Amino acid sequence: MQVTLPTNFKVAHFDVERGNEIVRQLEKEIDAARFDAPEGRIELPVKLRFYDSIYVPLAKWAMLMAGNYRCITEDGMRTAREAVHSDLAASRSIYDFVLDVCVKIGASRGELVPFEKYAAAAESLLRPASAARALNNGASKIERADKLVQLAAKQKGMRHRALDESWRWSIGG
Repeated sequence: MQVTLPTNFKVAHFDVERGNEIVRQLEKEIDAARFDAPEGRIELPVKLRFYDSIYVPLAKWAMLMAGNYRCITEDGMRTAREAVHSDLAASRSIYDFVLDVCVKIGASRGELVPFEKYAAAAESLLRPASAARALNNGASKIERADKLVQLAAKQKGMRHRALDESWRWSIGG
């Protein structure tokens, strides 16, 4: 497994306290874990973070829509960096729209990652996202988070043209 961008998997609390205890313990164990690398023992580049808010995991939606899913083009794949930075205004528009959707369904802005932080991190994303690679390698079914975001937006009376048009030609509408 190759991690190209250190990240945190955000987990929301469960209604059952025993589940929360398990996640808190996993969080501590992952934080303490070290990997033997040629340069010595290093921290794992992926962490697990536990939050009381059920909306924190939605922070990933904007990143997927503004970057990952835009790696897929009519002409093939592009890197996530290119997807975000080739048209920063379009990326920001999509990102902010998705944050607005998340806020409409209950998240607070403070629980979500601001565009500037994501755009800075995207500078180091020098490979196409996994969805683009899967499609390029012949997969016919992938996770369609774009459809989930569209549905959530529609339920709140919201639409974004770029999301409505997003790579439907690539895997069917």
